[in-house]
This record gives sequence, structure tokens and C-alpha cells, in this order.
Amino acid sequence: MLRMIFIFSAIAILYFPGTPLGPAAVEAQQQITQKQAKLPPGRRIYMGRQIAQTMHYTGAPWLIRENRENEERCSLMLSNLGVKTGMTICDMGCGNGFYSLQLAKMVGPAGTILAVDVQPQMLQLLRTRVESEAIENVTPILGSFHNPHLPKNSVDFILMVDVYHELSHPEVMLNYMRESLKEDGQIVLLEYREEDPKVPIKPLHKMSKKQILKEYESNGFQLTKEFDKLPWQHMMFFGKDPNWKNESSK
Repeated sequence: MLRMIFIFSAIAILYFPGTPLGPAAVEAQQQITQKQAKLPPGRRIYMGRQIAQTMHYTGAPWLIRENRENEERCSLMLSNLGVKTGMTICDMGCGNGFYSLQLAKMVGPAGTILAVDVQPQMLQLLRTRVESEAIENVTPILGSFHNPHLPKNSVDFILMVDVYHELSHPEVMLNYMRESLKEDGQIVLLEYREEDPKVPIKPLHKMSKKQILKEYESNGFQLTKEFDKLPWQHMMFFGKDPNWKNESSK
């Protein structure tokens, strides 16, 4: 019940700033504020890389544009993802569900897609599409900028398609994601190639392999596989590094 009060209090303050709150809601908001005060501020620069701003929900139609398959070969990416029926897959930064809906069909009724986004408007667009196609194995999750709110030790794959470069708390988020993965679970990262000037994306929304490896290896992951045949994007698989020690937790 208190969790619901947290959610409705936050929504009221964000979207209806003049809305008066009852005593329980005020107390809930105070607890939220106290928790937020303990968090490090969002970064603008991480390991020499400027962090991009999160794509606004009003840009969602671009995610389901008709020529996306021709530009990015999305079906080729999915066929090389290694999805099996019954898997639990997180679509991190799911937006309006371009990949969530396809993954839901690939894992079958016994599988689950955890669709995480920080914008409730994106999740509403996702729900509309899920309902229109009568898909029942997609679970929308309203994440935080610092916490994806995933269950621990439960996820086979975390798919991040052109999302990681926008994370304002990369270290904290990677730690939570690491905890959510099964022992052999993996993060599958797609990012537009910074090394290729022909990729028609703004430089701030690209990443190089060198930068990706620097950041992921520093946060307890090791590269397990790559797929280099996509026209615009890197596709890199990262598993948990068993020898990594989290120095920040000491």
C-alpha cells in the first residue's frame, strides 16, 4: 500500500504540482526525498564520455518507423540474440515496445519480458500496443534513473538498444543490472558506432568499442561475444566477471 502511495505522490508532484497531499502522502514524499538525498547526483561526464539526454516520449514514433528494419536490420539482430523459449528477458529502455513485443513472441507463453522505462508515457504507449496484439507475457516496469527495479538473480538477458549512453547513473544502474542477472545471464548492448562517421546519428548518441569495454570491465562485466554484421550498431554480449571486486561497496 505504501508503495502505491509513493507512486501516486510522485505523480501528483511531477504532473500536478498544485495538488494538495494528505498526511500519508506527505509522509511518503518525505521518505522519497530522504532516499533521493542519499543518491549521488546524475553524471554529465562518465569516464571521459559525455552522457546524452534521455529521448523524450514525444519522439516515440521514430522507434517504430517503417524503415527501421532496412536501416538497422533489426531482424538480423534478433536472430543472433540467442533467445530461447521460456527465457526471462529485460528490454531496458523499452520505449513503446518495438522490441518488447517481438521478444514476447520469441520467448513464448512460458517466457517473460520485463519492459523497463523511466517515462510513464512510454509505458502507456507500450500497454496500448500490447493490448492491441493480445500479448500477455510483457510486464511493464516504471524504472528510476538510478534503479531499474528488476528482481534479483532472475534475468537471462538484459537487452539495451541505444539506451546505455543515456544513463545518468551508469555505475549504480550496472550494479543493479548485475544483481538481477542469473549466474550465466548477460547484458546485450547495442550502440551506434562512434568509429563510423557514415552512421547518420549525432555523435553524442554514439559509442566506441573502446569506451564500452572501459566502462563495462570497470563495473564487473567481461565481453563474451560480439556480432559485427549490423549496418549501424555494435552488438556486444557481457557476462559477469567472476574475479571482479566491487571496490565502491567497501
